[in-house]
Order: sequence, then C-alpha cells, then structure tokens
Amino acid sequence: MGLMQGKSGVVVGVANQHSIAWAIAERLHKEGARVALTYANEGLRRRVEGLSKRIESPLVVPCDVTDDAQLASAMAAAAAALDGGLDFVVHAVAFAPERDLKAKVVGTSRQGFHTTMDISVYSFIGLVQAAAPYLRPNAGALTLSYLGAERVCVGYNIMGVAKAALEASCRYLAADLGPRGIRVNAISSGPIRTSAAIGLPNFQEMLAKRADQSPLGRNVDQGDVANSAAFLLSDLSRSTTGTVLHVDGGYNVMGTWTEASEAPAKAPEEKSVEEVA
Repeated sequence: MGLMQGKSGVVVGVANQHSIAWAIAERLHKEGARVALTYANEGLRRRVEGLSKRIESPLVVPCDVTDDAQLASAMAAAAAALDGGLDFVVHAVAFAPERDLKAKVVGTSRQGFHTTMDISVYSFIGLVQAAAPYLRPNAGALTLSYLGAERVCVGYNIMGVAKAALEASCRYLAADLGPRGIRVNAISSGPIRTSAAIGLPNFQEMLAKRADQSPLGRNVDQGDVANSAAFLLSDLSRSTTGTVLHVDGGYNVMGTWTEASEAPAKAPEEKSVEEVA
C-alpha cells in the first residue's frame, strides 16, 4: 500500500512533462492518490490533458490563479470529482515579468512588483482559501520555494523577494489552519532544469556551481522534490507544519565552499619612522 492510498487532491501548476508539479503528481499517483490537475490557459490545455491520462486523473480543470472565481470553481469541481473532499493541494506557480526579473530589485517597476507578488505569492493564499471548505482533517497544502528567499542569489532578483513572502505566508497559513488539523509546508529545492528556470540569465552557471559546492556534490532533480512532497503530504508528516524543507543536496547549510588555501607568506614587518631614520 502506498503512502497516499485513499487520499485525493489537486496539483496546480503543471505546464509540461518537465514541470516539478508534474513529477509531484506522478509520485502521488504512484503512492495511491487520486490527483486532479489544472491548466492555466487554453494554450496548455491539450498538453495537461495528455499528461493526465498517464495518472488516470479524474479531472482536468481550468484555473487562472489571478482569477478568484476560477480558483473557487476549480476547487469546487475538484472536490466534487474526488468524493466531496480534498486531502492535499499543491501549488507550483511563480512568475515575474521578464523586464522586472532582469532589472534587479532596485529597478523593479511598481506594476512588475504587483504582478510578481500576485501570481507567485497571493495565488497560494487564494488557492488555500478556495480549497479550505473542502480540506479534510490532516490535509496538507504544499508550495515550492527557493534559496533566493533567504539569501541574495544573483539573477533571482524580485523573485527572491516574492519567495520570501511566500515562505512567510506558509507560516501564517499553518497557524491559521492548524486548529483544523491542516498542515501547510514548503519545499525549497536546488536549481532544476525546467522550462521556467532556464529563462534565468545565469542558470547554467548556477547548476554547475551548486553541484560542486553542495555537501552531496550533485544537483537535485524533479524526482527528488517529488519524493519529499509525497512525505510532506502523507500521514508520515502529520506533525510537521509551517516548515520549509530544503531539498538541495545540502547547499543551504554551507558558509564557505572550498578548503582554505595555503596561508600567504608573512609580509615583512614595517619599520617605524625612528628605525628608518
């Protein structure tokens, strides 16, 4: 029997077969869960519907996370298709306008800030809000973050600010929903080759450096995140909430990355003015 046997829920954010969201959906299905999927727009509909057949998804429904009415209707439809309730919701959505992402935080426009925070942060709050009436006791909500929420990561810029707000939202939602037995957690993964990530200006360099500098000496992939997601959404983590779980090969614990080099030769001592005279 799988970790998620008898459980059902929704994964929001599948774009293609390389998506972290898709890897999570596949893993949950493998563990026995029934998984409904959403698509963001008509351009993604056929692709998501095609993927849904691989996991025998009972529902594929439109869900523009900037539209409260669509969030509400998507969660209601999912609950109806999944025997009236939800045991989990997965949020894998983030976006920043290209101009603002490249502009560095100091150059972020007001509209770009609003758009980034709405799609990357409020969408998680809105999703949990829309799902809340249908969430069963001990249900889990999960979102995806990145180390840029905690540290300055070159090229991540305004998205780092958004991820910091997302992690704070996770903690507050955990406190809000804890009395109902509902858990809210986040996974902060290392860089992974997805359609969204490869748009970052220094992504290839980031991959190479993280592999060299993490304790495990390698990068992580979609499957690593999916494995941790299955744990956080299963009963094995029934006492874990408000947590950001790092799945990054240990990179986040490092303060320096190379062995100390040989100490330089001692410089000649400077003579005093008196000695020179």
